[in-house]
Amino acid sequence: MSDTNSTPEAKRAAHAAANPDLADRLDSLAWKCTQEAGTEPAFTGIYWDEKRAGTYRCVACDAPLFDSLTKFDSGSGWPSFTAPVDSEAVEARTDLSHGMLRTETTCAVCGAHLGHVFPDGPAPTGDRYCINSACITLAED
Repeated sequence: MSDTNSTPEAKRAAHAAANPDLADRLDSLAWKCTQEAGTEPAFTGIYWDEKRAGTYRCVACDAPLFDSLTKFDSGSGWPSFTAPVDSEAVEARTDLSHGMLRTETTCAVCGAHLGHVFPDGPAPTGDRYCINSACITLAED
């Protein structure tokens, strides 16, 4: 039996309840993407072509998610990374929405939807974490 308190939906609800200002802190696109599993249009987010060094953090809870050293230009129009900062930072689960089979990625701390991971990235992992800019912030080094 799975622990329903550990689902992304349960984590999002608990985080929102513990942080009543969350809806005020997030703009409408960040809310749609993180809390409703939305997707920003390609090539519109502020980080898709970002080159500055730093750590990309969850916009909802500030947890560290990705290091800029793992960011690469996938040509997709979304920020892409080969791996999270550590194996515990991002959770993945099957996503069957929109008639597709994908792997959704969420923040392991608060359950915020981040994007998807695909097995078509470069070495060394072969993974492409395709992340909505609206779901992350960059803490520069």
